[in-house]
Amino acid sequence: MEISGKVKKISEVQTFGTGFQKREVVVTTNEQYPQNINVEFLKDKTSLLDAINVGDDIKISININGREWINPEGVAKYFNSIVGWRIEKVAPTSANSDTNSYSPPTPTETYTPNVQSASNEPEEDDDLPF
Repeated sequence: MEISGKVKKISEVQTFGTGFQKREVVVTTNEQYPQNINVEFLKDKTSLLDAINVGDDIKISININGREWINPEGVAKYFNSIVGWRIEKVAPTSANSDTNSYSPPTPTETYTPNVQSASNEPEEDDDLPF
């Protein structure tokens, strides 16, 4: 799966007592209703974020991981995480680039209206019945 959007925030590398490392990036999607998605990069993949800056347009290849945790009362809780494994910068997309936007064509020639004479006589090459 992939997530595309603009980088909103990049965290510092977090190192835990076991030596495990994690780094997070928040991406704002380019949708009608933008979402802020937190993506984790783990272990050696944390260095992939070194070349990324806040404001960059990016595409991240992700996996969605789920896990179960049994709390002290014996009730199962479920957690999901979004883990990135590849990230690349992409060309910025503007709001005007979608298919619903309109930009007027550039004029290539001057329009001159076809002015007919004031008489009610039809022109010779006019083959319309009205």
